[in-house]
Amino acid sequence: MKRLLITSFAAMMTLSAQAETPNSDLLSRGEQVAIASDCQACHTAPGSKSAFSGGYGIASPMGTIYSTNITPGTRGIGQYSEAEFSNAVRLGERADGAKLYPAMPYTSYSKMTDEDLHALYYYFMHGVKPVEQANQQTDLPFPFNMRFSMTFWNLLFADKEPYQNDASQSAEWNRGNYLVNGLAHCNTCHTPRGVLMQEKSDQPLAGGPLGSWYAPNITSDPISGIGGWSNQELVQYLKTGRAEGKNQAAGGMAEAVENSLQYLPESDLNAIAVYLKSTAPIREEGETQPAYQYGKPMDVENSIRGRNPNNANHSLSNGDVLFSGNCASCHQPDGAGSVNQAYPSLFHNTATGMRNPNNLIAAILFGVQRKTADGDVLMPGFSSPSYVDKLTDQQIAEISNFVLHNYGNAEVRVTAGDVAWIRKGGHPPVLAQAQPWILPGIIVAMVVLLVVIVLWRRGRRSNIK
Repeated sequence: MKRLLITSFAAMMTLSAQAETPNSDLLSRGEQVAIASDCQACHTAPGSKSAFSGGYGIASPMGTIYSTNITPGTRGIGQYSEAEFSNAVRLGERADGAKLYPAMPYTSYSKMTDEDLHALYYYFMHGVKPVEQANQQTDLPFPFNMRFSMTFWNLLFADKEPYQNDASQSAEWNRGNYLVNGLAHCNTCHTPRGVLMQEKSDQPLAGGPLGSWYAPNITSDPISGIGGWSNQELVQYLKTGRAEGKNQAAGGMAEAVENSLQYLPESDLNAIAVYLKSTAPIREEGETQPAYQYGKPMDVENSIRGRNPNNANHSLSNGDVLFSGNCASCHQPDGAGSVNQAYPSLFHNTATGMRNPNNLIAAILFGVQRKTADGDVLMPGFSSPSYVDKLTDQQIAEISNFVLHNYGNAEVRVTAGDVAWIRKGGHPPVLAQAQPWILPGIIVAMVVLLVVIVLWRRGRRSNIK
């Protein structure tokens, strides 16, 4: 009997040890899903040493939305069942039944397969360190603070179907589609939005404003999109944030490259390139050549040297001298950039060739910061807080117009008012502009309805008499 008990105890200890040993294959797959989905970028506050602990303020047109703690602690998602986790990720519904805002891209994650969802849940529960950090509450103005309204928005615009392979396409194409419109949620930024902030389904990946920045057209069109990029250039850009002679990643795209895309396997990056090159081309009206083809070298020093005495005051009064004083030391007097292109050429550059100048203005205002295996890239922003000169809206407009006229699309003009809007976070959409009038409008509508009911009842009584 004693021997039997010892044997049984040993067997139980073996089973317990096996239960506590994480499934390394499942952990690895879950981590790859988390990386491809770029969870860390939004759920880790800048400067935080605790991954996925939340508190990142996502600037939306309706107000700041704070990401939540998604570690397996008691203040995070530690009590979530896999079904509750699935509802949050794919349907935008928390365990307590409250609706999430689509700043959490559940409209794309809805395509996540059951296998990837299971691996992701396993990774967060067994591969992420629990952090007991309280969530910062999101407080949007009325009526956007009424989370239940998202129920109706979801009925109108959210797709709940997981991704299904297209049998007529290759496995590589299907993987690229799954990443672009699912895990990597490229569509949420690069597809223009309608009046109710829904993605315009008839213009997928055609580009649109994204706060202060502009997410460009990434359809296969050779003029407005990426049709003129080679697959290798696309892979290089996704992996390093730089494709020489084409573009450099900044803003939200730099975050995506730094936190997610550079860690994807080469096969996934190739799949994304294959899919993007196959998308329906969408041409923007009036465009006749790709943005990256604009411009040529022009040495600013030849035009300003000797214009003012060495001891002149207040001489930085127009675009060429402002460029010389603030930009030429890095981007070179002729705009060609540094030898290694860490400071990129200003000609043959999508940011300066686009008809929408937001990315040029935003780069000057907020700078560019990107860390990849290819190296660290840092351009300081010329707005507060910064260690370089704080430039006024008019000064930034002058620099922008000098750069556009000489190195980019000379047909584009920037005003101080344009810079002011970018500094504030971009032009608000119609729905945000209407916000101050929504409550008064509801009150007026209720009063009118009440008056109509009263008049109707009075008329009905008169008819009875």
